[in-house]
Amino acid sequence: MAHSSSQPRTIASRGPLNGTVAVPGDKSISHRSLMLSALAIGESRVDGLLEGEDVLATAAAMRAMGADIVREDSGTWRIHGVGVGGLLQPAGALDMGNSGTSTRLLMGLVASHPITATFVGDASLSARPMGRVIEPLAAMGASFSDTPGGRLPLMVRGIAPAVPIRYTLPVASAQVKSAILLAGLNTPGVTEVIEPIATRDHSERMLRGFGADLTVEDMPEGKRIAIRGQAELRPQAITVPGDPSSAAFWLVAGSVVPGSDITITNVGMNPTRTGIITALRMMGADITEIAPRTVGGEPVADLRVRHASLTAIEVPPELTPSMIDEYPVLFVAAAFATGTTVARGAHELRVKESDRIATMAAALNACGVTTREFEDGLAVDGSGGDPLPGGATIATRLDHRIAMSMTVAALHARAAITLDDAAPVGTSYPIFFATLDRLMGTDA
Repeated sequence: MAHSSSQPRTIASRGPLNGTVAVPGDKSISHRSLMLSALAIGESRVDGLLEGEDVLATAAAMRAMGADIVREDSGTWRIHGVGVGGLLQPAGALDMGNSGTSTRLLMGLVASHPITATFVGDASLSARPMGRVIEPLAAMGASFSDTPGGRLPLMVRGIAPAVPIRYTLPVASAQVKSAILLAGLNTPGVTEVIEPIATRDHSERMLRGFGADLTVEDMPEGKRIAIRGQAELRPQAITVPGDPSSAAFWLVAGSVVPGSDITITNVGMNPTRTGIITALRMMGADITEIAPRTVGGEPVADLRVRHASLTAIEVPPELTPSMIDEYPVLFVAAAFATGTTVARGAHELRVKESDRIATMAAALNACGVTTREFEDGLAVDGSGGDPLPGGATIATRLDHRIAMSMTVAALHARAAITLDDAAPVGTSYPIFFATLDRLMGTDA
């Protein structure tokens, strides 16, 4: 799954963006729909699945562990599951490419099955620590052989029966929470996760939808999520809403490029994912929700965004869990605002596909933006709506969100901006550049 060669790309400002766009299916929901369908007994159908490299890595891993997964010409995916407890020993290593979500969630699945799996990934993923997932799964009885620092390549030896635990998350992480809950699926008794700070709840919604015995209650120390193991999951028909993380690039582009007017259809509006919309509206963005509705248990809406003058803010730290993946493009929005935007409380950005604080600071600095780096965030001096100087070559560090965020920055820059490698965009948004060309009226 690693990118064999870089794909440099140069982006120049070409005026306003106008039109309607449907973003790819939500990446978080796509991963989980494949995993839980593979653990149900019977056939599940998934429409709108994100067909980026990260999700395809999950599909390949579930096939390797026994699930029958087929994509039809219509775009519908059909999955025949093996049942909870039925995962098979994979014949070879599971290649996760660049996908941290695949890795951490699948570690949870394997941990409570009597199988051994080796996880490998590209250079970026192999630099990301997995210790925060290893700790609770080891407490459940799984054992690990990892590269120093809790990194890939990594071998997980699952155990059945695993031991149910009560685990308080030391940092807000939907991936760690989900890994524990997925391990709890095949663990006798009740596995509990205490979440002091709420994170995205796609796993809880989908587990309940598949028939798992899962409860959520508010307690003084936070949310208590409890799952009773060894349930039989029922197959489902799932329609995946549009990914708000992908929509974020068009929300910012529409806000900062003069004359722009973009409508993004069928965007997931789960309140644990909409921090970027809240932050942009605090800055003065003109974002309108159209036709709010519920699809497959998830709230969705169409979003219309029009150019607006943005004003700097101090980003509330409590928004962090609901927009952790959107900080790079929020930093771009900040670069065009009036005043200095300060974002703190986002330590998690240091251990994403790249160190997104340092990488975005370097990228924006190269394009003429003044930033100040903190251990847990960034301060960005805005241009007041003026174009950025631009004219730089950006080191994307194998990070798809850096590449797309700096593409947005280039759309209102005096000189073109070059990405040293645009290939990582394929991990989450394979048609991003084609969509950009269409919105700018320059598609072939």
